[in-house]
Amino acid sequence: MAVALAGQLREGTKKSHTMAENTGFVACFLKGVVEKKSYRKLISDLYFVYSAMEEEIERLVLDNHPVVKFIGFKELFRKETLENDLKYYYGDNWIKQIQISDSAQSYVDRIRYVAKESPELLVGHHYTRYIGDLSGGQILKKIAKKALNIDGNQGLDFYEFSMIDDEKKFKKSYSDILNNLPINQDIANKIIDEANQAFIYNMKMFKELEGNLIAVLGKIVFNYLTRKVRKGSTET
Repeated sequence: MAVALAGQLREGTKKSHTMAENTGFVACFLKGVVEKKSYRKLISDLYFVYSAMEEEIERLVLDNHPVVKFIGFKELFRKETLENDLKYYYGDNWIKQIQISDSAQSYVDRIRYVAKESPELLVGHHYTRYIGDLSGGQILKKIAKKALNIDGNQGLDFYEFSMIDDEKKFKKSYSDILNNLPINQDIANKIIDEANQAFIYNMKMFKELEGNLIAVLGKIVFNYLTRKVRKGSTET
């Protein structure tokens, strides 16, 4: 018998969602403090994460998995949009310039493991990443565009869902599908637990990026103060 998973996922991940938003990297991002090197490292890590997730989802859909087949929305796939953005930030030879971080590798390993051992738990990862991206995409796009001083929309494809005309309608349809998945409450609980794990993996990526951001901002502040001291000594 199907369970009302959508509401349970939303309520069951509220705490994790808040914790993720309060990480230093995300908090800075939401306030418009975005540094290019850290940002492009983020999208390179996300490229590896989404590549793994979309590869596994496509495989399971082809295998007609009884649960995963219902969430194989190509409209949500992000790999191609991330490739476009990586080309913008790194150039045509981007694939040879990016390297997966330790935290992103752990994330990818978890996705691969779940896809092999308990594929239905991929629903938790799918919900955490894709619906989060769809819901906050346009806000984050505006922040990144302004902070990175980008003309036009190049380098911001990740936030564009060109195959979805009506975001509200799509999310309603997605919720209906979650609510009618052929799962019992025990599996629903495991999916919610896995969604919370997905937030933890994301937070570990943010924490790793946080160190890079602090180092860069620290250097900027140091250079600014050094110039102030030099200016002051010249005036003296």
